[in-house]
Amino acid sequence: MRNTRSILKLAALSVAVAVVQLVPGQLAWAQSPADLVAQPYLLDTGLVSRSISFENPTGAPGEGGKAASNLGVGRKGSPAKTMPPGDVQQLCDIEGSGTIRHIWITTPGNPQNLRSLVIRAWWDGQEHPSIECPMGDFMGMAHGKVMAYQSAVHSVGEKAGMNIWLPMAFTKRAKITVTNEAGQDAKAVPLFYQIDYTLGDKHAADVGRLHVLFRRENPTTEKQDLELLPPRKNKGRFIGSVIGIRNLHPGQWWGEGEIKVYFDGDKEFPTICGTGSEDYVGLSWGIQQTPFLYNGCSLNQKNFVSMYRWHLPDPIAWQKECRITIQQIAWKNGLAETQDDWSCATFWYEPVPSAALPTMPDLKARTADIWTD
Repeated sequence: MRNTRSILKLAALSVAVAVVQLVPGQLAWAQSPADLVAQPYLLDTGLVSRSISFENPTGAPGEGGKAASNLGVGRKGSPAKTMPPGDVQQLCDIEGSGTIRHIWITTPGNPQNLRSLVIRAWWDGQEHPSIECPMGDFMGMAHGKVMAYQSAVHSVGEKAGMNIWLPMAFTKRAKITVTNEAGQDAKAVPLFYQIDYTLGDKHAADVGRLHVLFRRENPTTEKQDLELLPPRKNKGRFIGSVIGIRNLHPGQWWGEGEIKVYFDGDKEFPTICGTGSEDYVGLSWGIQQTPFLYNGCSLNQKNFVSMYRWHLPDPIAWQKECRITIQQIAWKNGLAETQDDWSCATFWYEPVPSAALPTMPDLKARTADIWTD
């Protein structure tokens, strides 16, 4: 009985600690993103719900749907914008402390377009972007090839309805843009989007901000492992990567290379070492087109592979520094060094100020040899 009473007292103390004064005169639950999903019945969260689209580009209260269509004011007057080559559209510029919790976006789902449109995000006034990535790769698919699937991070419809669910924290300001970097002879493309976020989140100054970079080596250099995450000199947490492979040697298996995670003092050899490329994404004995929650492959056709791995329940975190690579090793009558076409969109969190991202490949390098129907 005493043990039971002690447990109940501890539980009551935990509840008391969880309740904080977020707004004068109002008690509210201190929320983490997981609480919002696991405990949807908690109503006094202290958070303010907001959403931004072309119908309400500032997210301000009572400012949605004011544009007019042929049906009148407020009747679907501004759902989208048309982006000619060179155009930049600001998706949001939010002031205050908050969390972007979901982004939905759609545009014509052809490979050229999805590698030409580039997402960039700046957190808390930092001059250089923390996110710089082609839209298709940022939204979960390599090679610009739309495949309907869902994971813990993305959900993609067969007609390029694209969603990302990773929370994006900020303490002072969040700015996101889309740039159409297509050539001047390309056609203008429509863009629809919605950003759902909360204000009033109580983030520490060193909260991790989402960082995303895009890399491509076409082809890779023999015996030089592809860097999924080039060296970062800050504390952080690796979330995962959308990895694209175009097998340049169809007569051999491309995926014997191991992932290597070097952090906090590792030099020649890493602390975390995988056993093979398909093993890293939780598959085996070759690659199969099987998407799962935290791991899998959404495309395995015509020597093109798009695969992913999300380290959400099995975190990879560091305190000082980190570098992550994956080898290019083949199997053809035994292990052999090889060169193939690899790309990656890599996701991680680290505080700001943070170092600038490596230079992103230009349009020609991003779109060469990509998927064609």
